[in-house]
Amino acid sequence: MNSPSDIQDKTGKVIEEDDIARLVRSFYGRARQDALLGPIFAAHVENWEHHLLRIQDFWSSVIHRTGRYQGRPVPAHVPLGIDATHFDRWLELFEETAGDVLSPDAAAIFVERSRMIAGSLELAVASHDGVIVPPGGRYRRREPNGT
Repeated sequence: MNSPSDIQDKTGKVIEEDDIARLVRSFYGRARQDALLGPIFAAHVENWEHHLLRIQDFWSSVIHRTGRYQGRPVPAHVPLGIDATHFDRWLELFEETAGDVLSPDAAAIFVERSRMIAGSLELAVASHDGVIVPPGGRYRRREPNGT
């Protein structure tokens, strides 16, 4: 991972907390309206302002190593019933939003991190469900009928 000074070198400026807030709020505004992701968020997030601040803390910790986020992302995602389809849509929407609200260099940093995070979460969800995903594989939930 890059240090904050590496990120500053890559972006030509420090990614500001306002950039993180703008990205998080724009992304979740879109995600809440998304046909695939919206219903999941609607079913699991009751206090949106609290959720947005928590996610801003998460990204501040990822980008600036502030340590503000003290949560546990894996247990939060395991009960959601998500798989590769959801992670792919999340990444598609996140990358689109980052490209729309950040400089290209800053967006690239967030996209790189988001891909690593999504991959780790997908493997963790699969593992929790008793599935070992082979290298290069993806986790697809089976329907109750076994398909």
